[in-house]
This record gives sequence, C-alpha cells and structure tokens, in this order.
Amino acid sequence: MAVVPDGLGLEAIEVWFQDEARVGQRGTLTRMWAPKGSRPRVVRQQQFEAAYVFGAVCPAEGKAAALVMPAANTETMQHHLDLIAASVAPGKHGVLVVDGAAWHVAGKLRRPDNLSILPLPPYSPELNPVEQIWAQLRQSDWANRCFTDYDQIVDACCQAWNQFASQPDTIRSLCTRRWALLI
Repeated sequence: MAVVPDGLGLEAIEVWFQDEARVGQRGTLTRMWAPKGSRPRVVRQQQFEAAYVFGAVCPAEGKAAALVMPAANTETMQHHLDLIAASVAPGKHGVLVVDGAAWHVAGKLRRPDNLSILPLPPYSPELNPVEQIWAQLRQSDWANRCFTDYDQIVDACCQAWNQFASQPDTIRSLCTRRWALLI
C-alpha cells in the first residue's frame, strides 16, 4: 500500500513503475524481412536456461534501474527495492507501481523509508508501461537468438537494458502515463 509521508507535495514525489521479464533459451520468434515466397530459417532452442530482468523506470525523471537475477522471488525483489530506493533523488519519496505478483507485496519485504508500494488492480498489465519495454526488447534485442549458456543470457539482458536506460527521452516517451501524474 502506498503511504506517502505527510507534508510532501507532488514535486517531492517520484512515480516509478516496476516489473520483471524472463529471458532465456526458449526465446521469442518475431517477424523478419525475407524475399517473397521464401521461408527463412530461425533457430528455436529447446533448453530452459533463463534469467530474470527486474526493471523499473521513473518516466518524469527519465531514470531507470534494473537487476538481472537467476530467479523471481521475494529475495530478488528486495534487492531491486533497495536499488530503486537508492535511485530516488535525495529529499524525494518514491511511489513504486507494481503488479500483483506475490513477491511484490510479500510480508517479508523490508520497504525502504523513501519508497511506497502501490499495487495495480488484478489483470491490468496495460497499466504498467514496463510491459511495453519488455515488448520492445523482445522484438529487437532478445528475438531470434540462440544463447549458449546463462552468462550469455545475462550479457544480452544487461546490454539491452543499458542501451534502453541510456536514453532518457525514450524512457519518457514510452513510459509516461497521464494518470500516474495524479498519484
């Protein structure tokens, strides 16, 4: 539940959106250019090695924070909460919008003092702009790929996220939501 300290005005609040994506050897197949009438061959792996990208963005500030982890659970979410809290500007309070995954709202989570968690309603992924980031990265950076091992998956995840995070204008245009300005 989002609990913003009393006395803070809207200018002292940063709205962050958070989600995670599984990236692995059983990746995404996407459309590709090919001569008319041909059937291009694309590799589709059968292995199950994967990593999870925990990503968060603050569209108003054009900031992003992410971790690549081996699992999606309460412990890894705690690491991500700590990273997001460290990314919130000094003197400001972060409101983190998350979906209803069990590890987002687990009682074991130690919520940093400068961060509140605001869960989205059930079955509403369209309200979380991080889902669009995943769609974009799956379409461009993670599609039609063959990963030899876990380290190569982690490298691909880090490279794609770092490239995205280095573009504050892209973060703003892709992730800004009018309704989030009213939180």
